[in-house]
Amino acid sequence: MLLVHKLKQFERQIVFLRWATAAEFCKIKYVGADFVEVDVIDTDTMEYCETVLLNPSLILEVAIGGSEIGRVVAALSSKLSSAESKYE
Repeated sequence: MLLVHKLKQFERQIVFLRWATAAEFCKIKYVGADFVEVDVIDTDTMEYCETVLLNPSLILEVAIGGSEIGRVVAALSSKLSSAESKYE
């Protein structure tokens, strides 16, 4: 099985990605045959700071679960909840 086939199962989920030049918490937006599109999360502000298109052969590590990912998901969720309550 190729990495892109496995990553396709995790579209629209938050993961930790390590690639050739960086390692970031990201939300996988799209997985194609020749690239992976991710939104990088700034862990200080818990906001999406940039969109990156990666060649799948440059991806070295993908963490799909764990306490750190749970912490980032919880922080993003609480940020969304507080933003929604401002509009109510």
